[in-house]
Amino acid sequence: MMVGNWQRLLLLCLLLLSGSATAASVAAAADLKFALSEIAANFERERGGRVVLAFGSSGHFARQIPQGAPYELFLSADEEYILQLARQGLLRDEGRLYAIGRLALLVPLGSPVVADGELRGLASALAAGKLQRLAIANPEHAPYGRAARAALERAALWERLQGRLVFGENVAQAAQFALSGSAQGGIVAWSLARSPELARRSVAALIPAAWHPPLRQRMALTARAGAEAQRFYDYLQQPPARAVFERHGFALPDD
Repeated sequence: MMVGNWQRLLLLCLLLLSGSATAASVAAAADLKFALSEIAANFERERGGRVVLAFGSSGHFARQIPQGAPYELFLSADEEYILQLARQGLLRDEGRLYAIGRLALLVPLGSPVVADGELRGLASALAAGKLQRLAIANPEHAPYGRAARAALERAALWERLQGRLVFGENVAQAAQFALSGSAQGGIVAWSLARSPELARRSVAALIPAAWHPPLRQRMALTARAGAEAQRFYDYLQQPPARAVFERHGFALPDD
């Protein structure tokens, strides 16, 4: 996916609308939508900084950065994307592990699927013919999609669900699909499922961490990072920001 002139123009417009030409441009995994938005608002209020956030698939961002996408800080849901970009010389260094993500089964209110972490309710609804669609992020480029596939394989459901899976471009879109009325549920990020915006419309259950490879989430400054991006990167490693990550359902890595 090439980053065209219109995308660069859009980012420039966002920077201008942010009120500062020195705003930090941040690419962030979709599971960070609520947590990182809160942290950025705190940073702007407490430190007087400016941050422009773009949320999406970690895999897409990892392809866009080598093609010239003007991001200064990349928060990936899969640390391997950061390490690959670092090996290409596109980042200042290998960055820092900032969180460990968790996976959840999310079902809308009134769904025939009973939400439980070991997916027994999902299996029962499938066997009873009550499950038509299940949403997950696309495993081809979304870390949470790969984790969802691993969990479904652990529950011996992956093959049985072929033809019933709806793929979101990222985990936030998968959560939207899960609650859209066309699906009976989805496997998404716990950080999204527990947000007030989704929680009032759904029930969620945490899937055991042992059921999928660890979602080690790493961040790093790109080679084009400026002073404002550096300030925000430093702020993300401080106790107030880490506390927000934890409150939104992420596990914190050891320093």
